[in-house]
Amino acid sequence: MRPTPKMAAIFAVSAPLTLALLIGFGFSWPTALAYPAVCALIFLVDLAWTPSPEEISAASYYPWRISIGQTEAAYVDVSEKKPAKRSFQAKLEFEGPLADLDSPRLQETKEAATLRLVFPLRPRRRGRLLIEALWLRWIGPLGLCARKKIVPARVSVEVVQDVEKLSDKALSFLFRESDPGLKSLTFRGEGTEFDSLAEHAQGMDNRFIDWKRSARHRKLLSKEFKLERNNQLILGFDTGRLMREDVLGVPKLDHYVKAGLLMAWVGLKSGDLVGSADFSQKLNGFLKPGRGKPFFARLQSFTASLDYRPHETNFVAGLCDLKTQLAHRSLVVIFTEFVDSISAEFLLEGLSLLVKKHAVIFVSATDATLGRLTDSPPLSVRDMATAVIADNFRRDRAIVMERVARLGVHVVETPPKYLSASILNKYLSLKQRGLL
Repeated sequence: MRPTPKMAAIFAVSAPLTLALLIGFGFSWPTALAYPAVCALIFLVDLAWTPSPEEISAASYYPWRISIGQTEAAYVDVSEKKPAKRSFQAKLEFEGPLADLDSPRLQETKEAATLRLVFPLRPRRRGRLLIEALWLRWIGPLGLCARKKIVPARVSVEVVQDVEKLSDKALSFLFRESDPGLKSLTFRGEGTEFDSLAEHAQGMDNRFIDWKRSARHRKLLSKEFKLERNNQLILGFDTGRLMREDVLGVPKLDHYVKAGLLMAWVGLKSGDLVGSADFSQKLNGFLKPGRGKPFFARLQSFTASLDYRPHETNFVAGLCDLKTQLAHRSLVVIFTEFVDSISAEFLLEGLSLLVKKHAVIFVSATDATLGRLTDSPPLSVRDMATAVIADNFRRDRAIVMERVARLGVHVVETPPKYLSASILNKYLSLKQRGLL
């Protein structure tokens, strides 16, 4: 309970008025103090008419998941024991990736005694939004007394990528890769899973001739293979210090999460098992691979919990721990970044551990700043020195990428806005070639 600014202004006038009555008009001090006493009495009357916090009840409704770029609403229904026309001020106490909240708007309800306040929630980036409490404030009928009530919430809201946009892109890729016709087709002659033996004919690969069975049947027989449909796809996200860098107004990690979720959607639609991992100084989390469209919600929850850590990434420890979690051959997609040759050495060592048993895609977004500094015409000696240093960084990066490719790792290096399409093209290409 506290006085309003209106009450403070009225009571502030009592001090000079009382002093003027005492000095200028010679009033006795009991008579001069009548004005502040009346103000205090009116304040007590307004306080008595103002409902107490026990008489006010508030029921809150919060969304459990919000997509980036969309606006969801949180509802607060306020009611009191003795209904009256009253204005309420409300504010949410929160922590997380949320833009500044606008003032809640009123919404009509079926019950006349209930006042509904609507808070628009617009997230700025991916993460978890923690709503701690709801603060309510109301003013008495005379506008002199204000009371408040704190309603604990303790609600956790997931902020994830927009699924509708991801699904639209994924469907366009799946439609492009689909085969026309009404009959289901069997992919023979490529892949890794043995299907049958067939008599060798001109044009078939000589490497697939089964010499033992050919000698037994006294004619050349070749093995036929088919594509596997239950491949295992693991999305490994680096959550170290470099992933906090802003690219096009969004942290680099969010660009990778968006591309990874699109790849996961396509993988789940095509029948593959999809899992995810989070590593920085060590393996911080691992989601076991699952299949089917309902599993995508678990992937969203896992990626929403990825934190922006201030530590340097330990590639050897993180990728070694990831390797111990994989019992079967998998396609491992590593979303990471490096800036110098020293950290690149540890990166190469970690990738060499994975590529011995698994197919690996290395994903790194190109830095447009280096290209701009290198290609811009120098106007001073300082600009020239900056261009030389930037060109050295680009050359070192190109050398590292070449060494990564020599390990047998499939490299995807592209600007952030083309990241999703480039990764999907690489993934679908590997599936068609049967390299998973």
